Amino acid sequence: MIRLSEPVKTAGNEKKGWVSTHTFTMLDETGQPVGEIALRLGHTEWVVQYAGHVGYHVNAPFQGRGYATQACLLLRPLAVNEGFTELWITCNPDNWASRRVCEKIGAVLVNIVDLPPGNEMYERGERQKCRY
Repeated sequence: MIRLSEPVKTAGNEKKGWVSTHTFTMLDETGQPVGEIALRLGHTEWVVQYAGHVGYHVNAPFQGRGYATQACLLLRPLAVNEGFTELWITCNPDNWASRRVCEKIGAVLVNIVDLPPGNEMYERGERQKCRY
């Protein structure tokens, strides 16, 4: 079982289409950090189409233990508290672990979109995003 830390709040970058973000550290039962999860507080095209409202990462030694699933479920009431009625989560099509997390939390695959050239993710070599 995990818990989430207090959020670190980051301001958005309007020029890049980024929105304010609350980032939480995932802490295991001993208080050890095992990863992070972020809630992006806005509905720009960049968020809705490519980045998603929710982003997470579990550190390699802790992967496969259900921490991302637990963190997403813990984040849900916080998102509702922020006024969200729907949340978008995206991942790369070949990221089967993240796709399983989305399915476990009840998210539905809506479509797979191509990343536009010039997009920061495209520049890192990513070409598509699954949108849940």
